[in-house]
Amino acid sequence: MSLSTSLTFLISPVLFFLLWYLSSTPATQSLIPHFSTATQLRGKRIILLIAHPDDEAMFFSPTLLHLTHPALGNHLKILCLSTGNAANLGQTRKKELLQSAQRLGLRRADDVFILDDQNKFPDSMSKEWDREEIAAVLASAFTPQKQGGKENGSAEKARRNNKTEIRKGISDEGPQATIDVLITFDAGGVSGHPNHRSLYFGARTFLSNLMRGKAGWRCPVELYTLASVNLPRKYSFILDAPITMIRGALGNVLGGKTSGGDRTLFVSGLAEYWKARGAMVDGHKSQMVWFRWGWITMGRYMVVNDLKREKV
Repeated sequence: MSLSTSLTFLISPVLFFLLWYLSSTPATQSLIPHFSTATQLRGKRIILLIAHPDDEAMFFSPTLLHLTHPALGNHLKILCLSTGNAANLGQTRKKELLQSAQRLGLRRADDVFILDDQNKFPDSMSKEWDREEIAAVLASAFTPQKQGGKENGSAEKARRNNKTEIRKGISDEGPQATIDVLITFDAGGVSGHPNHRSLYFGARTFLSNLMRGKAGWRCPVELYTLASVNLPRKYSFILDAPITMIRGALGNVLGGKTSGGDRTLFVSGLAEYWKARGAMVDGHKSQMVWFRWGWITMGRYMVVNDLKREKV
């Protein structure tokens, strides 16, 4: 073996881990131009909307590990719209999600909500979920004036009072919600899974419904979506971090933007990656078939999350 080959073998791991160290984003400090980090998401009531148990670990672990940092004062919960019962493992996977979520920073098990309605939300690679059904679930859970799709007594009274106020020239009451931030997949669903993609359209429908008839008011819920990337980038692990940073910077410069507030980047360090790996390997044991080892070893979503704030 030549000297140059030996040096390459010795230096490559050092450069790899140096790149990883320099790319990782501290939870409480923004070091990356044209991106915001968790500094903009402090003291928030946050919901992560996922389709199946293990989505939180395979796709959103950098986001969870950053946003649950105690210094940020956020209260993050998970809403999962199915038990992932395609292989009749629904009850097992529910328990696994509870274990994984707490490994990833959630405060307690009752911060995880799992629906089990296989008629409306089946775990299926061939079925899109109805966006209105998703929006109805979100509305019933996170809008105080709605209960089961109908106004409760106090909301009905407030509506009548608002009509009177409008007649007097006083503006209507603004939209209300019991959460501040909703995070889910983008229109591509990262993996292209139809259940993932449905969440994006359901979340947008929920916010559109919330803002209906509320022109001039600011939406009380910010929607962030996880950016889908092409196949080579999807399996480039930490090497995708500088690519994401450069693309974000160029996009803002070429787009004439001066603020990175519409995009949020989380890059996990080695210790955080190991937590995410443990959440998958130890938390979701029923899902650790051979190809998932490739994902947790090479998948960029295990260490890099690029979130986009959507305009609704």
